[in-house]
Amino acid sequence: MGGQIVSLVLIGLLFLTLWKGVRIVPQGEEWVVERLGKYRDTLLPGLHILVPYIDDVSYKVTTKDLILDIPQQEVITRDNAVLVTNAIAFVKVTDTQSAVYGVTNFQLGVTNLVQTTLRAIIGDMDLDQALSSRDQIKARLKASIADEVTDWGLTLKSVEIQDISPSATMQKSMELQAAAERERKATVTRAEGDKQAAILEAEARLESARRDAEAQVLLANASAEAIRRIAAAIPDRELPAMYMLGEKYITALKAMASSSGSKTVMLPGDLVKSIEGLLGACRT
Repeated sequence: MGGQIVSLVLIGLLFLTLWKGVRIVPQGEEWVVERLGKYRDTLLPGLHILVPYIDDVSYKVTTKDLILDIPQQEVITRDNAVLVTNAIAFVKVTDTQSAVYGVTNFQLGVTNLVQTTLRAIIGDMDLDQALSSRDQIKARLKASIADEVTDWGLTLKSVEIQDISPSATMQKSMELQAAAERERKATVTRAEGDKQAAILEAEARLESARRDAEAQVLLANASAEAIRRIAAAIPDRELPAMYMLGEKYITALKAMASSSGSKTVMLPGDLVKSIEGLLGACRT
């Protein structure tokens, strides 16, 4: 019975020794081996023989591209606007030893580095510039942290800004500001319209007055020309005046007769004598 137990223990130790001594590294990974607590080697994909109980696989690192989701955070711009932004970083382990011993947790280190650098970059921008310069922010972010992650045995392949937008309170403030700006523009437009209307109305009155004056001048010239021609046709100096006064007198009587408020129109018995009387009164 005791011999069987010893045999089972020896067989178990044999399998354990083989498992510790023969290791197969899968494709896409690299394993870090320590001998008695000290770095010894980095195992590439394939079959490897280790010294059992002395060599130990301490870290298993993937060499595939890692996608790091940078958590959303609030960032304050240079003009004190609050933006909400997040990003995605694509990194690859190129030096397994540095990735293991250069930083405690390289994924957490890259995440924090991207967050702090992103805050610094947007903090140097105004609100409008930050919202419209996503490619510029991306380029500056990658250039700023590429050298830092190299010391950790990493290569920053790309970093993308997923979202950058004003916070909820900032959006409300921007909506109020936009509404106020639209109201201001509407007020200016109405004022400009009233101004143009007043100018056009004044110009219309000026043009009307000018045309009335020109008409009066034309009428005066026409009357003068008529008097001149009548005087030239009639040698007697009083007859032209009597003719003109008589014409106007008849025109005035015609207007009185056609008026809706006139009931009775009195006409003199001798129209010529009446005009002569007017001329006599004018001469005295």
